[in-house]
Amino acid sequence: MTDAATPSQPAPLAVGPRGMRLLSFHHDPEDARFEDAPVRFALLALWHEDRLLMVYERARDCWELPGGGIEAGETPRDAAARELREETGQTVRPEALRFVGFARTALGPEQRVLYGALYTASTERALPFAPNSEISAIHWRTGDEPLPYGQVQTVDEYLVALCAS
Repeated sequence: MTDAATPSQPAPLAVGPRGMRLLSFHHDPEDARFEDAPVRFALLALWHEDRLLMVYERARDCWELPGGGIEAGETPRDAAARELREETGQTVRPEALRFVGFARTALGPEQRVLYGALYTASTERALPFAPNSEISAIHWRTGDEPLPYGQVQTVDEYLVALCAS
């Protein structure tokens, strides 16, 4: 599969090292739903003293934004706050999150389309981190400097830039 645009499918905005493709970004209202695919995940760009929190996801061998799947009965906002706490030990109240928009992505070899809700927030205090079964490290990134090891999810880097817009 190539990343070139075709008349029926424009080029993705970004392509990640593990094959994730950012197809488009939507500034729809937070309660929007989409006909072509469900909203299944939430991501959080968390800032502390001008540093962005990145997590090293063991299974994907990649630095990413904290986030993950939305559980049954859970809002994307609640999922973003829960995933942050589970993955990193950092806590932010769901109501303190600022909704940015929806990432329309294609995942895996079958390129199934999903939407993800993107949030941003800041914290006054960075809490200690303990590695867990999913996340082996965190890093408070100052910019686009290289991270200690592994690849960076370029789709997430693209999304972070949208948080400042």
